[in-house]
Amino acid sequence: MVMKQYQEEAAIPVSPTGQYFNSSVLCIYVLGVLEFEVPLDESQAIPLLKRLFLPVNPRFSSIMVEDMSGKKQWEKVEVNLKDHVNIPSFPECEPDELYDKYFSDYMSKIASEKLPENRPLWEIHIVNYPTSSAASSLIFKLHHALGDGYSLMGALLSCLQRADDPSLPLPFPPLKPAKSHRKSFFNRFSLAMSSAFHTFADFWGSISKSSVNEDDQTPIRSGIEGPEIPPFTVSTLEFSLDQIKLVKSRLIGATINDVITGVIFFGIRLYMQDVDIKSRAANSTALVLMNTRNIEVYQSVDDMLKSKASWGNHISFFHVPIPKLEDDRISNPLEFIWEAHNIIIRKKQSAAVLLAGMLLEMKRKWKGYEAVAKHMYDTMSKSSLAITNLIGPSQKISLANHPVKGLYFTSVGVPQSLQMSVMSYNGVLRVSLQTEKYFIDEHKLKSSLESAFEIILNAAMEIPRQTKN
Repeated sequence: MVMKQYQEEAAIPVSPTGQYFNSSVLCIYVLGVLEFEVPLDESQAIPLLKRLFLPVNPRFSSIMVEDMSGKKQWEKVEVNLKDHVNIPSFPECEPDELYDKYFSDYMSKIASEKLPENRPLWEIHIVNYPTSSAASSLIFKLHHALGDGYSLMGALLSCLQRADDPSLPLPFPPLKPAKSHRKSFFNRFSLAMSSAFHTFADFWGSISKSSVNEDDQTPIRSGIEGPEIPPFTVSTLEFSLDQIKLVKSRLIGATINDVITGVIFFGIRLYMQDVDIKSRAANSTALVLMNTRNIEVYQSVDDMLKSKASWGNHISFFHVPIPKLEDDRISNPLEFIWEAHNIIIRKKQSAAVLLAGMLLEMKRKWKGYEAVAKHMYDTMSKSSLAITNLIGPSQKISLANHPVKGLYFTSVGVPQSLQMSVMSYNGVLRVSLQTEKYFIDEHKLKSSLESAFEIILNAAMEIPRQTKN
């Protein structure tokens, strides 16, 4: 159906990052998955989209167009919701069988397909088949040009309610701002000099990483570059948030992010060693995505949507070397957590992210959006792994009286062979693994990550006894 444009509404300029993510070099999507305890009522899909989803942001009712001067804008159109709702049909299974493989194959299929440019850049998929994780699933596929993970997942959460009392706002864990302490002149001077040194080193390292200094080819990095993204598999695993907090409580000064990052780094090295013993000491880096919003506490969904500064692509990234699996770290795997903690703290204190942003802006003005998109593609492709995380509701939620059992997300269209996305929900940390098909053994990788967590948990539990001796 040809969409009728709303002439009375002015077009909204597409942000620079939105143009980078929808270029000839990059085309990135966000997949958000809601898993339900009961089958979905398919008849409610269009009314719910019309009443809850479309009003969240004008971009969900707009297409990206290019004006006479070459600038891209969001232009309002009439949305035919039937074009955006997909209900797949899987082959019949025996009554006691599950549809895990069909669901995984379907996720891989829609992850590799591009959305039509002549209608708003999103769609949903209602999968009314039972898997080992849920009775049914709802997949939202949204173009990254519409916003970052914080914005898009916030939009999805705005359609949900608390399961215990829909009249109350969604519950999120509080984020405590870091305590500020008065520092002496010497400490402030030392911190400033250290920050300046690290800013220079990180900025130069970022430039070299985007041009010539690429990671080694390893069991998690094929090193194959090209216009076509190879087929991927999307799978997940879970960690108990209480157990992660238990590890955190034994490591004074560590955070939940430090623990899960350390587990991921340790698990990856175990997998690499299992596949190729030489790769335990290979040069590998993770591209960690960072939310650049200036917020001290997690905003409610309504506050985030009302704040113009919060919507969009407010993200940056920095490189974190994956610690090598040396003998001392095998005997003390908690070193992976401490090294991740120290590196990330140092990276956040560096101004290299701001300088990199200024460099990209200068490059955009001189050479255009496609040149910046190519720069971002090179930066991604020369690293081994991308990691991003979001905080989700701390209690059970529902959609139109359908209780949500699980919640996770991932980004598709990135050139790395491996990508991990972490999201908390109702006492569980869900890690989404996007692995290059036929290259990475997802089952062996998941087993390595689970082993890494068990080893780190046991090592953390030994700390009090070691301290007393």
